[in-house]
Amino acid sequence: MAGSRIRTRRWTRQEYDRLIDIGLLQEDDPIELIEGRLVVAEPQHDPHARAVELVVEALRAVFENGWRIRVQLPLALGPDSEPEPDVSVVRGSPRDAPVGPPTIADLVVEVADTSLRLDRGPKARVYAHAGITDYWIVNLVDRVVEVYRLPGGAGSGRSGYRSVARLRSEGAVAPLSMRHARIPVADLLP
Repeated sequence: MAGSRIRTRRWTRQEYDRLIDIGLLQEDDPIELIEGRLVVAEPQHDPHARAVELVVEALRAVFENGWRIRVQLPLALGPDSEPEPDVSVVRGSPRDAPVGPPTIADLVVEVADTSLRLDRGPKARVYAHAGITDYWIVNLVDRVVEVYRLPGGAGSGRSGYRSVARLRSEGAVAPLSMRHARIPVADLLP
């Protein structure tokens, strides 16, 4: 019909969880709730999967007892977002964790090849808005690690962060929660 508009609907986390509870979505469906939209995750190819493993290996060497390294598990970030970052680092142990997804993380890492635009835009905004102070994108396209810090405020731009650094393979990155640690960027790239 000429002149008709496509109508879309935004979802809340509560509604998203209900879709899972009633079986319309499965827990393992490759779908994330980002800014009220149901986003289908891209299939993971070998370079992406290897990069996730490398990130986990590097972070486990830095974060010891008292930290949880979560792989592709949800974070409950506000009323309309429940992303499943490739890796997140959360304080505490799994035994002491409250029921439900964490609502904050000390570090979030996304590995990006086909998802680069999503990770730099809507996901970055969600993480910034939730107060995630340390967000990295392991950018497989350009072979760099993008480090996003200082969420919100004036000058935060499209990503929601005021500080964005691109580190090449010869560089190193230190998680804000473990400033003494230096992780070579080359260790994060397959």
